[in-house]
Amino acid sequence: MVAGNIGFNSQKNSSLGNESKQNYFNFSPKVGYQFLENMTVGIESNIQSYKTSISGNTYDNKYNQLQLGAFLRYSKPLGGVFSAYADLSAGMLANKTSISDPLSTSFKSSGLYFGITPAVFIDLKKSFGLNFSIGGIDYSSIKDDTAAKNKTTGFAFSFGNSFNIGISKNF
Repeated sequence: MVAGNIGFNSQKNSSLGNESKQNYFNFSPKVGYQFLENMTVGIESNIQSYKTSISGNTYDNKYNQLQLGAFLRYSKPLGGVFSAYADLSAGMLANKTSISDPLSTSFKSSGLYFGITPAVFIDLKKSFGLNFSIGGIDYSSIKDDTAAKNKTTGFAFSFGNSFNIGISKNF
């Protein structure tokens, strides 16, 4: 199985003579092997990039994240071209944040993530299809490399708060 999602968002705002720009990019490929009729195991990655710039204030904020991990998928045919599945995923993540204003700073952070994502697969033609998900359950724990060793943990229950469409090909 080969699957993936890609996303891009760009915004531009003007207010009081200042102009702000925000760009977001996301790419999430997966490769898996179906070892039983309903079970697939594989590797996944997620690459994110976010940049905010404000002219007139000489402010730039850049954020890059890489996630690399494994997933286990259980799928169940629902009849016809529809299948339901859930991915259980876990792995490591690494971030780099750079802030450029009168005082520039940059730091890195790393940690772990876990998640469960239910979804639906629609077989369009010869095992090539679309994947639809509407959120999931995610946990992450990240520690930065600053002197303070700040630690951030997050838990998200996001059913109905997000909508993702991806493509996949089952061989």
